[in-house]
Amino acid sequence: MKISTRKLTSASMLCAAAYLLMLISKIIPQVYGFLQFDVKDVAITIGGFVLGPVYAVIISLVVGFLEFLSVSDTGIIGLIMNFVSTASYCATASLIYNRKRTLNSAIAGLCVATLVLTGVMVLWNYYITPLYMVGTTREMIAPMLATVFLPFNLVKGLLNTAIILITYRPIVGGLRRAKLVEMSASAQPKKKFSPAIVIGVALLLICIPVILAMIGLV
Repeated sequence: MKISTRKLTSASMLCAAAYLLMLISKIIPQVYGFLQFDVKDVAITIGGFVLGPVYAVIISLVVGFLEFLSVSDTGIIGLIMNFVSTASYCATASLIYNRKRTLNSAIAGLCVATLVLTGVMVLWNYYITPLYMVGTTREMIAPMLATVFLPFNLVKGLLNTAIILITYRPIVGGLRRAKLVEMSASAQPKKKFSPAIVIGVALLLICIPVILAMIGLV
């Protein structure tokens, strides 16, 4: 019961963090007027890393539903696409990472998750976008798959990957200090030099100019 309560508290905090990140993401200008970069996947993926992939799916659903009730204007179809997008990334990354909790596993999981997100959303945008965008047909969407949806979701996945690599250790450290997350048996002593942060910063520096170009600021 003690462990369950701890996990529930951690999941609740990560839900709140993910919802806040979603609201902050609304500040970022949309791509082509309807695609929104969203960094809530950062908190949800970290939740999946710490608590397991099932929690990543649950938090994805809860936060997506809260967004649907509060600020979304895309209706139930938008809720479904939002959940599919978030869960495909977060659950994939956490599933791979939880099989072997190492830096290499985390990076592999995040890279695979980015590819899964991109592939899944290309298909979903082709079939589902015409259902909620009035006047749009699949014939109109098809040319946008390779030029709009694929690069957008690829960059979105890489952006979240970069932020996760940078913030994972301090966030989990805070949860451990608050006794909301147990120290794993395989946990390694802290090192002053973190390859994950270096990789994350390098990836972020690549993503930022691409995102600025996609939203028309450069």
